[in-house]
Amino acid sequence: MDSPSRHIRLTSHPGQGASGAPPIVWGAATAAERGPIVGSTTNRSQRNVVGSHSGSYGVYRALAVAAGNLTRGHRADLTNTAPTDPIGPHPAWGDAHKIVSIDPWGASVQTAFSDHLAAGYDVRPTIAVTKAHIHLPEIKQAIAFQRLAIDGQVLLDDASATVTKIAVEPVWWLPGVAERFKVSEADLRRALFEETGGMYPELVTRSDLEVFLPPIGGQTLYVFGRVEDLANPSITLTARVHDECNGSDVFGSDICTCRPYLTHAIEECIRGAQAGGVGLIAYSRKEGRALGEVTKFLVYNARKRQTGGDSAANYFLRTECVAGVQDMRFQELMPDVLHWLGVQKIHRLVSMSNDKYDAITGSGIEVGERVKIPDELVPADAKVEIEAKIAAGYFTDGAVPTEEQLAQVLGRGLE
Repeated sequence: MDSPSRHIRLTSHPGQGASGAPPIVWGAATAAERGPIVGSTTNRSQRNVVGSHSGSYGVYRALAVAAGNLTRGHRADLTNTAPTDPIGPHPAWGDAHKIVSIDPWGASVQTAFSDHLAAGYDVRPTIAVTKAHIHLPEIKQAIAFQRLAIDGQVLLDDASATVTKIAVEPVWWLPGVAERFKVSEADLRRALFEETGGMYPELVTRSDLEVFLPPIGGQTLYVFGRVEDLANPSITLTARVHDECNGSDVFGSDICTCRPYLTHAIEECIRGAQAGGVGLIAYSRKEGRALGEVTKFLVYNARKRQTGGDSAANYFLRTECVAGVQDMRFQELMPDVLHWLGVQKIHRLVSMSNDKYDAITGSGIEVGERVKIPDELVPADAKVEIEAKIAAGYFTDGAVPTEEQLAQVLGRGLE
């Protein structure tokens, strides 16, 4: 018979040692009323969520424990880990409709939930705020061509830019996520359970647990200028919400416009901060339109090898043929982090995406000017992508596509 330390206790039913779990009142006005997020993997009596901290990295943590490199139940020493810049609280933190996919109090657990920590609860930060410098060859080029100038504050003598970096892990309040997607909570829970291979049985057996820590990547925010200015609608905010594209962002692949648009946005953010405003890049891990990189590369092959070669008319169709859907990024949850920062107005949105614009404005945030990628920054191999997106409704200050062109690109009426 196994020793008690090796005994496995299932967590799929109420009453399995959960009497000590603190309640969560999502959307409460204060941290004390809301309660902490506790995803402890060792003390089941403390758990008040489905899933565990660190998203997909929880699997690596499991490997480390299995290999003996990490002590099971390790508690982080949070000494000197507090945010370098205080953020909030903002009114949206107490609005259960404004923020449903991140924990507004996730950066300040040391102070917000000090009593729970002192009582032995394993409360971990889901947001971290730090300072850094970023070095980009495109920024050096912008300085060389006198589009940007070193000022000693935003841009330093070595051409690096000073930033505040914020890492954000996903924390989903399931009733709010379901409402955002206009589905029932029961249907959402069942789909999450089935499409993860039954990884989290609590999704369908524990309706009393309303918060889910999904095993997905989070977001990184880069702020140019003063973080507190993000919440001041009278200070010009230049912003881009960017979805991950490893091939372009990191390796410079030229089949899409992702890195050129990202670095252009960074240049605009620096320029805005130097002019007395503030800049924001919100970078989300949603590789290949959240379809994954393998699917993305399969689509590349299908686009290049189809009869007649790559074309804007079949750009989205080829993705749908492989993945069954054109896009799975679903920007419905994206504005949450903007509300967490207290953003009320984006004066210059460096994005052509209609989905992102609609999600931001639909959440109550005003958008002023929309900034498209300059034509000269579009790689030759990426012209198919940009033409397809413009025809599908992306913002442009150029020619508007005809109804026939739009129908073609969206895949309607194609044989």
